[in-house]
Amino acid sequence: GSGDGQGQILQRFPEKDWEDNPFPQGIELFCQPSGWQLFTERNPPTFFVAVLTDINSERHYCACFTFWEAVESAQPQSHPRNGEGQEEEEEPSSPVQPAQLFAPKSLVLVSRLDHAEVFRNSLGLIYTIYVDGLSVSLENVIGNLLTCTIPITGGAQ
Repeated sequence: GSGDGQGQILQRFPEKDWEDNPFPQGIELFCQPSGWQLFTERNPPTFFVAVLTDINSERHYCACFTFWEAVESAQPQSHPRNGEGQEEEEEPSSPVQPAQLFAPKSLVLVSRLDHAEVFRNSLGLIYTIYVDGLSVSLENVIGNLLTCTIPITGGAQ
């Protein structure tokens, strides 16, 4: 097809909404404002923070770290026949390999606090663990990140 698609949420923490902080609806649209498209080259990771305002005018800072993963192509390759404009489906014994495609995958952190550098570092750590295939439970990493104490500026630790 055209390489356009829809985003979907694969995993979230917490799994259920907190009463005072519901899960932002449509977050998968927000992560890729230009749409979910496949690319023929792996793009470098990107990071941005946007502010969403809820119905009560409360700010939610959404940090989005996007990287690209190779995907398997399920469609048969086509090629022109005898220089004509017509196409024919590739036979299984054909040596032509399908083009490698890369799909975006996003890690998103939503917070009421405005700490962009902490968000970038936290998402970078999760990305590194995921990409390097380390045998660390992401649930434990996220739990440790959420329970760390951040000292107040000018206050006691």
